[in-house]
Amino acid sequence: MLLYAYPFMSIMWTMFVFFAWVIWIWLLITVFMDLFRRHDVSGWGKAGWVALLLVLPFVGVMIYLIAQSKGMAERREAEAQAAQKSFDSYVRSVSPNGHNAASEIGQAKDLLDAGSITQDEYDKLKAKALAS
Repeated sequence: MLLYAYPFMSIMWTMFVFFAWVIWIWLLITVFMDLFRRHDVSGWGKAGWVALLLVLPFVGVMIYLIAQSKGMAERREAEAQAAQKSFDSYVRSVSPNGHNAASEIGQAKDLLDAGSITQDEYDKLKAKALAS
């Protein structure tokens, strides 16, 4: 009755229900993603979890989160470490020995400022660094 007497409360309740539904859908997708990425559960085990999640969705999600929370965190951490390791190896592969054009031009500029090389030599070093 209070919801219909005050339209603002009705809007707030609708927003609350909508966001709760969105959060539950997000949790369900997270559980399915974790379940299907697992290598330690057989196909029958996955089918059992899916059946539970489809028959009793709210209870099934809560049971999975309670029973598998530590494993979910460990698997997520392992995935993040693997992604970081892959990114680090990619960066090392495209930047051999940590040299890049900017550092080479900076070193050449330092030599020019110190008077060790001429402007012409600096231009050649700069062009060489930009070409590689």
